Amino acid sequence: MPRRNVLKIPCIALALVIATNVFLAFYTKRTLQKLIWGDLQKQLHLPLSEWNRTVIERLSHLEVDLQNLKESMKLAMKQEENVDNTVERVKYEEHPVQKTLKVKASETKEHKPKEILFPDSQLFRQWGKDLSEAQQKKAEDLFQEFGYNVYLSNQLPLNRTIPDTRDSRCLQKTYSSQLPSLSVILIFMNEALSIIQWAITSIINRTPTQLLKEIILVDDFSSNGELKAHLDEKIKLYNQKYPGLLKIIRHTKRKGLAQARNTGREVATADVIVILDAHVEVNVGWAEPILARIQEDRTVIVSCWLLTLLLCVYRSPSIMGILAANRIFLGEIGSLDDGMLVYGGENVELSLRVWQCGGRVEVLPCSRIAHLERNHKPYALDLSVALKRNALRVAEIWMDEYKHMVYLAWNIPIQNSGIDFGDISSRMALWKKLKCKTFDWYLKNVYPSLKPIHNIVGYGRMKNTLDENLCLDQELVSGKTPIMFYCCKHSLQNVYYHLTGELYVGPLIAEANIDDHCLTDPGDGEKPTLEPCSKAAQNRLHIYWDFKPGRAVMNRATKQCLEMKKDTSGTYVPVLQNCITQAWTIQYTMQNWGQTNIQ
Repeated sequence: MPRRNVLKIPCIALALVIATNVFLAFYTKRTLQKLIWGDLQKQLHLPLSEWNRTVIERLSHLEVDLQNLKESMKLAMKQEENVDNTVERVKYEEHPVQKTLKVKASETKEHKPKEILFPDSQLFRQWGKDLSEAQQKKAEDLFQEFGYNVYLSNQLPLNRTIPDTRDSRCLQKTYSSQLPSLSVILIFMNEALSIIQWAITSIINRTPTQLLKEIILVDDFSSNGELKAHLDEKIKLYNQKYPGLLKIIRHTKRKGLAQARNTGREVATADVIVILDAHVEVNVGWAEPILARIQEDRTVIVSCWLLTLLLCVYRSPSIMGILAANRIFLGEIGSLDDGMLVYGGENVELSLRVWQCGGRVEVLPCSRIAHLERNHKPYALDLSVALKRNALRVAEIWMDEYKHMVYLAWNIPIQNSGIDFGDISSRMALWKKLKCKTFDWYLKNVYPSLKPIHNIVGYGRMKNTLDENLCLDQELVSGKTPIMFYCCKHSLQNVYYHLTGELYVGPLIAEANIDDHCLTDPGDGEKPTLEPCSKAAQNRLHIYWDFKPGRAVMNRATKQCLEMKKDTSGTYVPVLQNCITQAWTIQYTMQNWGQTNIQ
């Protein structure tokens, strides 16, 4: 079999991979006494009348708590197998973007598996080695369905304490007794029921009663059966204990993430709304910093971001999905764009609009929310079509003369892209109504580390006419070796040719402090290399090339040409040699480049 045909398999796989992360849950038992009294410890600052009201409320709900406990016991008895997990260690780790929750569980000896059935599954990399084979199969099936560890989630009690991960300085902060009211909106589509209950229970247990006005669940047309009548029963039980607290809205057709979030915002009634995925768990003291900051400045959108090691409030160029806002202000600036379809990019669109139209995005490190990243997204196995389409919509509305950067990064032709990003007239009208600033202002004032590139004249996949099934590519291990690889759509095959002569190979980075990889002629042999462009220039590696479509690629300094020849295995490899009239083509051109002959 020719080698390039063998290469099709990993190439196709690379094109389908979605970024993944795995979560494991944590666990601590709660006694019946804690069901009644535990949260009162967080309310020592309340006046006596509020204490009395809270105590009476807790006692009056004791019967409902017992009913919940009885139901949980019944559900446990219905499990297909008798799992006797003993939790040995609990660890709550904080990640810059998310907090990862981990549990190591062990079982009785008779349940030890005969073999590890899924050694390559991300689910079993840090968990589950003591499960029986039947349990492994069930856990893996649930993992493939939902993208996280539902098997373990189903075994854990909802009421449990978790470590307080805030910096000690956060504990010294005090907040006004007159904070705004709060609506929490949970968006879900085919989540596991226990995961949704985690979110609800943590919000109720760790949000001061006087602040939490409502929890709104928005179901974007789930097909998971247990999210119908069974979820309704759970909501009924919650509302028996907390009258009117939970509301659920169900879409009768799938509308996508942006529209689901708008649905929640439209029915919310509190001063401040927090829009969350349903696979979250809030920590103690999470709500007060958010409410206090938005009370101070109604134009602030609070987000979760990367640099949580800082304690001070700091601004962020983008919203990372989880957001809190003044309900009225969010409506004034256009809420979320209903034209963003399916999934992805709605946070970027809102971020640019907030900054350019009079608001700001901030991160509050004292507010901690654990987010469970799904191994695969629920809307589609391959979201690239929706992501690409939504990215173009954002670019066309908010990026004015810089919109070409999105086309370049996604390897899309600027003219006649063939992608329908929808009607943007109403959003352009909003841009004018709000007197929004330009994207150039955003670059200079909000995200100066983003590096605009204006002199790219050719981009896309680059082929040698000797064999147009092969494309110039980047070797995976070190990234420093250019190779010829069977043509497909993964970003390592993106090539960008600058009018100034540089040839970038690989994904377009476009950040001031991070280098793209330039094709170089080291000048000491026939092997080209890929090096960070600034480093290559400093080391006098020759990075400037003359190239026109359908012509040779010649290094300006060495006068050698980039060509390809077969190695001892019969596989084509890129080489540097005296020019023998080999020609190269590139997928897309800009600025009328290539229409004149090389001088």
